[in-house]
Amino acid sequence: MPKLSDVISALEELYPPQWAESWDAVGLVCGDPEAEVGRVLFAVDPVQAVVDEAVEWGADLVVTHHPLYLRGTTSVAATGFKGRVVHTLIRSGIALHVAHTNADHADPGVSDALAEAVGLRVLGPLIPDPTDPAGRRGTGRIGVLEPPLTLSAFAARVAAGLPATAAGVRVAGDVDRTITRVAVCGGSGDSFFAEVRAAGVDAYVTADLRHHPASEATEAAPVALVDAAHWATEWPWLKLAERGLTAAAEKHGWPLETKVSHLVTDPWTAHAPMTPVAPAAAPTGPA
Repeated sequence: MPKLSDVISALEELYPPQWAESWDAVGLVCGDPEAEVGRVLFAVDPVQAVVDEAVEWGADLVVTHHPLYLRGTTSVAATGFKGRVVHTLIRSGIALHVAHTNADHADPGVSDALAEAVGLRVLGPLIPDPTDPAGRRGTGRIGVLEPPLTLSAFAARVAAGLPATAAGVRVAGDVDRTITRVAVCGGSGDSFFAEVRAAGVDAYVTADLRHHPASEATEAAPVALVDAAHWATEWPWLKLAERGLTAAAEKHGWPLETKVSHLVTDPWTAHAPMTPVAPAAAPTGPA
């Protein structure tokens, strides 16, 4: 079996840490580089339920998209939920590796997987990485929907293509509008509205859209918004990362088993539909 250091090297070939944003925390969180790795679990969030799944399955390494510690800490005591994750991992001999914004910017990366999941043919990045001479890396993706669909039909495709969550999919725009050219960004994407408008797209698929940015975006340009759960827009990348590591294992002759976690770790667990209230009738009678 390969050593952990070998597997990490393969993952960093796919998602080099230098592609991460300066504020990000990617790479190996815990684990002995000399330990052997036979099973690798991929998940979005390094939460206790995922770690428990890794322990039950007998994983040697967990690869997550989201960091465990995005900011500095002075303690990993098991008195806190993050400390309990660390203790469980170490006690069970399981390593944790994070590929976050370096996976967002990769080619192919998180937004490529999202585009594939919702039926788009990718044309290129929404925000190109200036260090990539090929012009393929960067934030988000622009794609084409073939054949075009109405916004309502496209939103239904997005809902069907992503794993189900309690929040579902929200839509802003004329549901009968024809959608052909689409921008996508896995995870939180409401800071990229200027680039979305400049791209000349019909719709934008992302997550975590807040009221004011979404309201202003729809007023500024006729771009439809399709807002899914953060976890759901990033989950398709797990299969992409799994395929990449499997290919590396086959190349090196490693007897590696891999698994994608299907645990829904989106924090929203229920949805209560609201019944629209009919407007009150206008008063009648003499003025």
